[in-house]
Amino acid sequence: MNEHSNGLVLSGGGARGFAHLGVLKALDEWGIKFQHISGTSVGAIVGALYANGMSPDAILDVISQTRIFRSMRPAWTLRGLLRLDAVHALLEKHIPHNSFSALTLNLTVAATDLQAGRTTYFNSGALIPALLASSCVPGMFNPIELNGTSYVDGGIMDNLPAFPIRKQCSFVVGVHCNPIIPVKQATNFRSVIERTLLLAINGNSNGSRSLCDVLIEPQALGTISTFQLARARELASIGYEYTKANFTPEDFKTQQ
Repeated sequence: MNEHSNGLVLSGGGARGFAHLGVLKALDEWGIKFQHISGTSVGAIVGALYANGMSPDAILDVISQTRIFRSMRPAWTLRGLLRLDAVHALLEKHIPHNSFSALTLNLTVAATDLQAGRTTYFNSGALIPALLASSCVPGMFNPIELNGTSYVDGGIMDNLPAFPIRKQCSFVVGVHCNPIIPVKQATNFRSVIERTLLLAINGNSNGSRSLCDVLIEPQALGTISTFQLARARELASIGYEYTKANFTPEDFKTQQ
């Protein structure tokens, strides 16, 4: 363990993951610094852009101005309905070096290996393929093929990937954007699938929660669908306001 190495873990969660940007903005304003970031799905993408030197506000602007779902191309295969071409283009534009080693912070990305049935943690080599693999929601997107292996969303098995960086860090902050709150009976196919996935990824996050010294989990996110991408700024605001209202810089002082 490095006595002065501090870690940030960002969960997956679809649109809810935009709340990470508000949390990061609050932590930035308090001068909280990290040397290691670990993320799944949208958490991995936000973490990569942040580790590449972009501010939370700049990342929010990019996300808000990019109509990702409108520009996604149909895959028309039995393995998925859509391709991640638009996300790929966004990442190439803002992370042109496509390399873990070129980032200003250490980054770990979680993805699920379909064949082996386990989580793979990427932290070296080509960056963008790992981010796409981590974000590949099964049934919605084509799996990402890397070196003969099919990968899907890292949230299937490790939605809050604190484990791969815990031993390297003296202090770990986790940001989880999938609180489970009671809801009315699901009335359509999408709501059933969404609720089921949320329950599943919360189950695999329980152990990871215990590895975090501080866990930030805005409860208001529980009322917002993971598919509501148009609410990016509102979601970021929820993350910011929750962090400011429930924590102080002293809560993170052991990492300074």
